[in-house]
This record gives sequence, C-alpha cells and structure tokens, in this order.
Amino acid sequence: MPEVGKRHKSNNARGPAIAPKFPEIAAPADGVLVDEAAVEGSVAIDGPAIAHGTRGRVDTSLAPFELLIEYEQRSLAHVVGLPEQLDAPGLWRGVGFRIGHKRLASGFDEVVEIMPMPQVTPVPGAQPWMLGVANIRGNLLPIVDLKQFLEGERTVLHEGQRVLVVRQPGGDVAVTIDELYGQRSFNDEQQIPVDVLSESALAEGRYAHFVDRAYRLAEDAWGIFSLERLARTPEFRQAAA
Repeated sequence: MPEVGKRHKSNNARGPAIAPKFPEIAAPADGVLVDEAAVEGSVAIDGPAIAHGTRGRVDTSLAPFELLIEYEQRSLAHVVGLPEQLDAPGLWRGVGFRIGHKRLASGFDEVVEIMPMPQVTPVPGAQPWMLGVANIRGNLLPIVDLKQFLEGERTVLHEGQRVLVVRQPGGDVAVTIDELYGQRSFNDEQQIPVDVLSESALAEGRYAHFVDRAYRLAEDAWGIFSLERLARTPEFRQAAA
C-alpha cells in the first residue's frame, strides 16, 4: 500500500527534481548555461551543475525549480512587456501533464520528484491500479497507475515513461502519467467558470474529486489536479486488497 513507502530525504520542500525531458528553458543572454551532462536520469534535489558565463552568475544553491524560474526570468528580462508578468497577481504555476485525453497540472509543492519509470515488483493481492513497489535509493516506493485509478483503464507503458513522486502521510508514492509537458503558467483571466467546468470532461467521474478549477490556454482546457487530495483519499491509501 502507498503508505509503506519511506519518505525521501530532501532539502527541497518547494519543488521536485527534474527529469531530462523537462522542456528546456532558453539560455539567458548573459551566457549562463545548463550543463546537460549533469541532468541524465533523475537529477538530485540539490540541483543541476551550472556552467558559468563570463558576465552572469546563477546561485547554484537554489532548488531545481527555482533555477528554472531564474533562467526564465533572465531570458524574458530582455523581452519588452514580459518581465512584470512573471510575478503578476493571480499567476499560477505548476507541472503540466496528460492522463488519457485530459491535460492537467499540479502545483510544484505537491511533486517531490519527476523520474523515469523504475523497475516494479508486483505486490500479491493488491488493487489492479497498484502496479507494485520499486526500490528507489534504498527506499520502497509504491507505484500507482493513476489513469487506471481514475478511469478504470490501464496505462500503456512506453519508452520514456515518467512518474510523479507525490508526498503522502506515511511515505511517498509514485503515480504514472501518459505525457509530461513541463512547467505551465496560467492567470486569472484564463480561468474557466466553475459552472462550465462542472459540465466539462475535466470534472467527470473521479476527476471531479480532484479538479476544482481549470484554465483555458489557446484551444486547450487544463484542469488543476490536487495530488495532495489524491494522496489523502482513503481508497488510494489503502492500495492492498
């Protein structure tokens, strides 16, 4: 069951480590670059190595998501009209991903780590959506098929499969996703009215318990999925039959 997993020790309480396919942030004009060789697999919580330019410096003590934001701020600082939008009131930021046909996003503070699908050992007698457990750095981490839990349809695993490691009482748990989009930002003007959301596919079935607001970006609707609420759901926590 998910609570059997031991909590990962981390100095980063604000955001997860970044997997290598996380969308790339444009390098700022002052020559600060990310060392790509340091981001193979799942990057340590302490953050990626940085190659310093001659004119710019980045504080390597920052957590990975803080580094991403700093890169974004530096690169957009040279675009007229954009810097003030980064800290605009009503701006929401998180990790974007897809489950089935639904585009979702969860807050940085809800995700401990983003990592490749680990080798899983099945657990006898577990629920169908409980894929098993994985040994991650000496800790047993339960792996849950999130799509099967929400929709009853099993995720088709593929090369490059990613999982989100989520905090829950008693220990972390990993959930599968169909596709990782990386960082997503929304503002209040893009928010979908509650009455419209309640009639949409983003709030159908079990999704209604975890998606209570959504945003429209271009042609796509994005539901804000509460991983924290998921981790506290009794049925989710009681994974073993």
